[in-house]
Amino acid sequence: MLILTCPNCGVTGEETEFHAGGEAHLKRFGPGSSDGEFETYLFMRENPKGVHFERWRHVYGCGKWFHAARCTTTLEVFGTYSAQVTEPPKEIRDTISEKRPGWTWRDFA
Repeated sequence: MLILTCPNCGVTGEETEFHAGGEAHLKRFGPGSSDGEFETYLFMRENPKGVHFERWRHVYGCGKWFHAARCTTTLEVFGTYSAQVTEPPKEIRDTISEKRPGWTWRDFA
């Protein structure tokens, strides 16, 4: 079971207190985008074995969205951070790099 900490209100709880919202850091396309770009945004998602960045909502708490970095194979959570940022904080990227030698943020950017 995942144990997450909401960065907005500071509450730590099991994943049942939160709701997963899919992949984080997606490039959104607005009016004037091509059909291919919009289709990619709607349907094409990463499903990695290993490090993954996801959106979560603290459903039974403050109700706010945040991002979490975790490993999909071990369920290890590397950290959570605000949903208002465009990339994970350096501290979380460094933590992942320490635990997963050879991993770089450039693989996801």
